[in-house]
Amino acid sequence: MSYFKKSVGFYLFVCAAVIMGAMLLSRAGSAVAVLSSEVSSAPIVVIDAGHGGEDGGAISVTGVRESTLNLEISQRLNDLLHFLGIQTKMIRTEDVSVYTEGETIAQKKVSDIHNRVAMVEQTPNALLVSIHQNQFSESQYRGAQVFYASGSQELAELLQSELAEQVDPKNHRECKQAKGIYLLEHISCPAVLVECGFLSNPAEEALLRDEAYQKKLASVIACTLASHLEEINEV
Repeated sequence: MSYFKKSVGFYLFVCAAVIMGAMLLSRAGSAVAVLSSEVSSAPIVVIDAGHGGEDGGAISVTGVRESTLNLEISQRLNDLLHFLGIQTKMIRTEDVSVYTEGETIAQKKVSDIHNRVAMVEQTPNALLVSIHQNQFSESQYRGAQVFYASGSQELAELLQSELAEQVDPKNHRECKQAKGIYLLEHISCPAVLVECGFLSNPAEEALLRDEAYQKKLASVIACTLASHLEEINEV
């Protein structure tokens, strides 16, 4: 056990101190990323910005593609994790699908998800965080929700708790084990999928498009991951 245990609150304080600098980093790569990559045995957080390219995912009430918001939040998360000294790998860094074969949209989607699984599985000491947005036929539903792969319940519970406490105290959703989520069911590393909010809820959709709110979401996710990794390193 270290002399000063780093809680989620501690990391949130660090994020608050560096977030302005983090947003100035080149998203193509930073000096911090180069330095952190020297520790090859450290965990690597694989950030999956869901959908992309021809597959835009859900469409918000104002016509924004889910894939766009996923990428924006993922890029902010990537920058913050670098500042916290955590190695990362992004599945995509621009608005593209990662398929390599297929003629139809359906075939390309199959290739895309298979390639995402392969990219995670090829990463040593990986921890997967997949960023998505929710949608429902009725507009009153809102709130972030975390889904987890087998063996990742503790991290998911911590993330769900911190997202409620730090972002939306009225959110009483509970994390759930992934069922029918191909990516989380076909990887062997710890993994969570964060549905950041509902694009079908006008008030929450407006927040999800807001840069300050995206930074807040990314900060909570980054700091929770940092606290979790610190905890397991001390065991």
